[in-house]
Amino acid sequence: MAEAQAKTKGLKTTKRMAKSHANIDPRKLHTLAEAVKLIKQRASAKFDETVEVSMNLGVDPKYPDQQVRGVVSLPNGTGRTARVAVFAKGPKAEEAKAAGADIVGADDLFEVVNGGKIDFDRLIATPDMMALVGRLGKVLGPRGLMPNPKVGTVTMDVKKAVADAKGGAVEFRVEKAGIVHAGVGKASFTEEQILQNVKAFVDAVAKAKPSGAKGTFVKKVALSTTMGPGVRVDPSNATAAN
Repeated sequence: MAEAQAKTKGLKTTKRMAKSHANIDPRKLHTLAEAVKLIKQRASAKFDETVEVSMNLGVDPKYPDQQVRGVVSLPNGTGRTARVAVFAKGPKAEEAKAAGADIVGADDLFEVVNGGKIDFDRLIATPDMMALVGRLGKVLGPRGLMPNPKVGTVTMDVKKAVADAKGGAVEFRVEKAGIVHAGVGKASFTEEQILQNVKAFVDAVAKAKPSGAKGTFVKKVALSTTMGPGVRVDPSNATAAN
C-alpha cells in the first residue's frame, strides 16, 4: 500500500515537473522580464518556491586576484527570515541580543558549533572573537558561514550587521567552476519585486568584478524556482537592465 502511494506521488511529481518544463527552450536567451514571467508561471509546487539566480563568471577562483565575494541588500527581502548567530562578549553581546540575534555566545557557542550543530543561516563576529571563530574554519568554511570583514560580518557594529542579515542581505561567493548563485525571493512575490531583487543581485556581482578578471565577466545568467526549469537570460540584458 505504502509502495503504491509512493509510486503515485512520484508520478504526480514527474508529471508536474514535465508540465513546468514544457515549451522552455534551454538554448533561448530571454530578457530579464521575460524570464521572471516564465518562472512565475511555472512555479506549481505546493510550497512557496524560492527564486534562484545563477551566474557563470569569467574567472578562475583558484587565483587570489579572481575571487568574487560580496553582500547585497535585496530591496524586497528574501521572503524568509534568516536565523542569525553572533560571537560577542559583554556589551556587544547585549547589543546583538537587543538587535534580534537568534543565538549569541562566545566559548559556549564555539563548543556547540564545533560539535557540528549549526542552527543559523548567518554568522557575525566582533573582531576580538575571530581568534576563536577562526578555529572553526573546517566547520564553517565549507558551508560559507565564516565571518568576513569584506561582507560586513566581522564588525563592531553588530546592531547594523544583525539588522542587515534579518532584512534581506544576501552574501555571494564564487565557487570553483566560476559560478555564483543565490536565493533572491519567493515565487509568491510579484514580478516587479522579483525583477528588482534580481537586478540588485546581478548589479552587485557585476560591481564585484576582481582585478584579475579578463575578457567577458558575466558569461551566463539563469533564473529558476526550487522545482521549476532553468530559464536563460541574455547576459547583456541582465547587466544593462541595471
